Amino acid sequence: MNIISLITGRAGPSGFGSASTAEQVTQGIDATNLTAIITGGASGIGLETARVLALRKAHVIIAARNVDAANQAKLLILKEDETASVKVLKLDLSSLKSVRAFVDSFNALHLPLHILINNAGVMFCPYELSEDGVESQFAINHLGHFHLTNLLLDKMKSTADASGIEGRIVNLSSIAHQYTYKGGIRFDSINDQNGYSEKRAYGQSKLANILHAKELSRRFQEEGVNITANAVHPGLIMTNLFKHAFTTMKILQILSFLVWKNVPQGAATTCYVALHPSLKGVSGNYFLDCNEMKPSKLAQDQVLATKLWDFTNKLIKSLTKP
Repeated sequence: MNIISLITGRAGPSGFGSASTAEQVTQGIDATNLTAIITGGASGIGLETARVLALRKAHVIIAARNVDAANQAKLLILKEDETASVKVLKLDLSSLKSVRAFVDSFNALHLPLHILINNAGVMFCPYELSEDGVESQFAINHLGHFHLTNLLLDKMKSTADASGIEGRIVNLSSIAHQYTYKGGIRFDSINDQNGYSEKRAYGQSKLANILHAKELSRRFQEEGVNITANAVHPGLIMTNLFKHAFTTMKILQILSFLVWKNVPQGAATTCYVALHPSLKGVSGNYFLDCNEMKPSKLAQDQVLATKLWDFTNKLIKSLTKP
């Protein structure tokens, strides 16, 4: 998609473009009997994703740190459609302990799991460490979601086997994955405050989201598992994600107002990749404006993807050992 397509909203090969909304890209799709977990579904594009999936009759689990806000989001969805199936469970992605507790709570519901949307995130944060002692943007945007996904994989695999329905994992990344540290990931200094850049740390975490989906896809194909994994860039949307750089981003929005999206448009690519039947079997790709796009060279590096997978597993093991 070029800048003209971004400005005009002209549709790409999929039939959709930057102006398409989440409702439009899922029109006519029946998600009855599908269960979806959406992290960060209490506000912004996460809430819109939850609303539209519920509108299409999926059973939606909103996983959120702020349970009160998530319950308010649930009420908004039910106000629009009182037959919607929505449940709220607490999840703090900055805590591996909370991730484990969330998975235990979800498993206790004895539900299948067809769709996992790793949507929540933070952006341009000042340097700080998570509860587990990991740089916060890497911890929340990548590490927490990686651990969550791994803990839910058995459930997704058993669901796909029992139902015959393809499972789908969607990682929300960003075009910002192109602006990261030299080499992509600071494996040897992930927590080093020296040389820390709020923007490069964010780009690093978004690159990790794409590499995570790429390695998941490779493993699924190798195992013959009926699950796909893809990454998406939702576009430029002014949400709470910009709270650490609101003034700067507001100026940028004014200067580049033609390419910014509203929330229904911002949730479109996520909903498209999560539900659209045309993407059956499509895995390991990166999507922008509901169309497949090539990410950066680093994001296409399979060796880097495997290295990140091994590094992340080793890090989680070291942080969760008794």
